[in-house]
Amino acid sequence: MTPTSIAAGAAADITARAGELISSLMLRPWGQVSTSVYETGRLVSLAPWLIGHRERLDHLLTAQHQDGSWGAPDGYGLVPTLSATEALLAAARRGDPDVDHDAAALAAGRGRDALSILLSGSSSGALSLPDMPAIEHIVPSLVSLINGYDGHPPLPLPAGMGYRSLDAVRSLVASGQDVPDKLLHALEIAGEAARGAAGARPTAIGTVGASPAAAAAWLGGRVAGPVLDHLEAVVRIHGGPVPVGLPITVFERGWVLSWLVRAGVPVEVPPEMIADLRAAIGPEGTPAGPGLPADADTTSVALYALALLGSPYEPDCLWHFHDGAHFATWPGEQGVSISVNAHVLDAFGQYAARRPDAAPRYGEAIAGLSAWLRDRQDPDGFWTDRWHASPYYATVSCALALADFGGPESARAVAAAVRRVLDTQRPDGSWGRWTGTREETSYAMQTLLLTPGRAEPRRRAAVERGLAYLTRAAGERHVPLWHDKDLYVPVAVVRSAELAAAHLARSA
Repeated sequence: MTPTSIAAGAAADITARAGELISSLMLRPWGQVSTSVYETGRLVSLAPWLIGHRERLDHLLTAQHQDGSWGAPDGYGLVPTLSATEALLAAARRGDPDVDHDAAALAAGRGRDALSILLSGSSSGALSLPDMPAIEHIVPSLVSLINGYDGHPPLPLPAGMGYRSLDAVRSLVASGQDVPDKLLHALEIAGEAARGAAGARPTAIGTVGASPAAAAAWLGGRVAGPVLDHLEAVVRIHGGPVPVGLPITVFERGWVLSWLVRAGVPVEVPPEMIADLRAAIGPEGTPAGPGLPADADTTSVALYALALLGSPYEPDCLWHFHDGAHFATWPGEQGVSISVNAHVLDAFGQYAARRPDAAPRYGEAIAGLSAWLRDRQDPDGFWTDRWHASPYYATVSCALALADFGGPESARAVAAAVRRVLDTQRPDGSWGRWTGTREETSYAMQTLLLTPGRAEPRRRAAVERGLAYLTRAAGERHVPLWHDKDLYVPVAVVRSAELAAAHLARSA
């Protein structure tokens, strides 16, 4: 077999796998998401009557690390360790049937010991906590629950956290007023006030804030109806443990199509998927899925995907998220997202490219966003973001948007990002924050291959090593890196990024 035929076979394999991936989006419209220790722990505590209870307990026991913690390093372990520890304490206290109570109590004790270390570091300021959704409410709510179990010294709160804002949330939920959509996603923090809360209305398919924990808290018990039906369906899909967010229909489709089409992977997209994406975008944008608020990230990526697919849709709805010099994830956002603004730049830039007559309408915003992103690049050449644990995600988002739409003024910033990516490749050919991962390697390779200068010898050599790593690591599990209440993997999205990187590498 000649090298040309081998390359053709590899390209055909990537195209076939991309086609299968797109078909899976139609077959599993709620989305493909990894399970969450945090969310699973909340169901153990809130819904021991729900099917899959034993499997959820087993999941918590097997996911515990040697040091007694759960989750990732660098402060990411606090929320999952709090949730799992409290869940095991609750199961042991209730005397749940068919449960090894000694094992649960032992694991809970080890979790408490790990929390004492984590919280002593965070309360002194020695450990910084990541910017995760609702962390300022989740941590006090779980610390309070754990401190309610007798026989142990109370755990402290991290520096800067208190109970006042949590009390305000609980008062709001108890009052019967409408609960803001973004707060619905973490309704479980409201405690008893969440049960049947009048201001927290489930969606037509039974989701509450697109969160199993929020749904269980609202349900409060085994009450027949759409919410229970939805919870049971999610449990059956995942075998007991549950993800932190579902459905993520629009989010998943937008990202998958964007990665694949931007990289030039030849795919056939079902026309109904394109129609669904267009229909999802309203005057205030689109949410990631039912039960979540509309956000600029999902909206801009969906718009970008539509434009790439030859169905450009007027992006005027993005002005709903405009906040001075930048765009917020949602109105009133506390904090700023780099990647959201890179994706808005993609959406405006690609629409203007497809509709030249509209270019003047978005030209000022494109130039302003480009300058704003350049100003927020770290001195080392990376960008970092509040929606992902890895700098490689924020960096590929910004570098590609600036390379495509940022003009000649952005060339230095893009070149600095490329140098940083080249300098941080690991000896095994991978890239990664904590360890080499397929996801982060895919982002690094796209940064090298979708920006000017892709034919440089150093880049080509780095890409070859990266592709060899992707091939060797093909069967390894993905590491959770995406921010929600807990870190998670949007499985189809990550697979599409990997396929895109492999296609680009083999086509270079």
